[in-house]
Amino acid sequence: MPDTVAPNLVAAVSEARQWQRLMEMGELGGFRDADGHWGVNRACLTDNDRKSRRLLIRWAEEAGLTASIDQLGNLFLRHEGTDPTLAPVLTGSHMDSQPAGGRFDGIWGVIAGLEAVQALREAGVRTKRPIEVVAWTNEEGGRYAPGCMGSMAYAGYRPPETWDAVMDKDGIPFGQALAEHLKSEADIPRRPLGVVEGTAPFAYVEAHIEQGPTLESQDADIGIVTGIQGSRWFLVEITGKSDHAGTTPVGLRRDAVQDMVRAINALNTLMHDPTDTLRFTVASIEILPNSSNSVAQTARFTIDLRHPDNSILQPRGNAIEGVVQSAMRFCTAKVIERFHATPTVFHPMVPNAVEAAARAQGLRAIRLPSGAFHDAQFMHPLCPTGMIFVPCRGGVSHHPSEYSEPSELAAGARVLAQVLTDLANS
Repeated sequence: MPDTVAPNLVAAVSEARQWQRLMEMGELGGFRDADGHWGVNRACLTDNDRKSRRLLIRWAEEAGLTASIDQLGNLFLRHEGTDPTLAPVLTGSHMDSQPAGGRFDGIWGVIAGLEAVQALREAGVRTKRPIEVVAWTNEEGGRYAPGCMGSMAYAGYRPPETWDAVMDKDGIPFGQALAEHLKSEADIPRRPLGVVEGTAPFAYVEAHIEQGPTLESQDADIGIVTGIQGSRWFLVEITGKSDHAGTTPVGLRRDAVQDMVRAINALNTLMHDPTDTLRFTVASIEILPNSSNSVAQTARFTIDLRHPDNSILQPRGNAIEGVVQSAMRFCTAKVIERFHATPTVFHPMVPNAVEAAARAQGLRAIRLPSGAFHDAQFMHPLCPTGMIFVPCRGGVSHHPSEYSEPSELAAGARVLAQVLTDLANS
């Protein structure tokens, strides 16, 4: 990739326009928490999700892009190249949020993609290849687990009907919510799901806030993402027997909570890592009947296991069921794996393009892996893939206090604009 920069392209990226659009998007599902931070609850396939997509489409069409959707609801905004027969360059991220998320996670990658493409059009920069800005369906997994359903289906990682029966907390199946969503967007042109006629995208670039403290702590402007650590998610359900808390002797109980505590303690021993590289999290716990004077009959908890080395991720994950079963004293346990993604190392083409663009623009960039999983993980098998990180304050994400400076986000969009232009003219 050329180690130069088109000054008119970089100048066309508008910090103010990008920031205004992010703030406007933040109003959809927005709320203020007890500490005064502005958070976002914008679950996938909800009214707020649909409103945000319509707003994005309006901005894109005003900029000269055309919209289309596929059967998973993935939204594509196309800038046509001088040779529309060439494989496109894709860029984007997701628009859904965590239940108490921030204004930048995911959505900035979509807005940055639009800003970059609009800037190159306004600067009169032509590209041989089409560029498509994509908003993937259900990356977060906050309403329907697992996340990244849209990109997984697009990439052929799972069949599109895989998650139809998955329920949200209100008992609404994903398939039903998706059908209602697609009906509401019946006026938007439909495209086939995934790779068409064997032609994969030429490349995929995803811009994202770091969601960690590395860039800020090293005073870096841009993160050149080298890959994504692997993830395995599990659901553990422990079944005992409910009894009266005041009358049933402890020795006669089949207490699901007590066996859950034993299982988690045993798992903490299994997952101990002196290097502090492994990530093991129990974050969601459900107890039934959930009464203060009843012995618990059922205890369910989730496991989120992550590691960048597959030789560690696989054996630790494979050992979970045996460790849980061995910890049971009075109850029975069932372990279900809900999500499995092996570690990803990106093809050097896109990271090298990011590095060249950052250097040309005088920005300080460092290479680093992503601890969080992203849609880029599932695009990686299809085409050269990479990510651009920008700093976020304190490394905080998935929280209303999540924040990146307008200037930091603008720097990321300028790098993205140059990367897209370079790739689309390759």
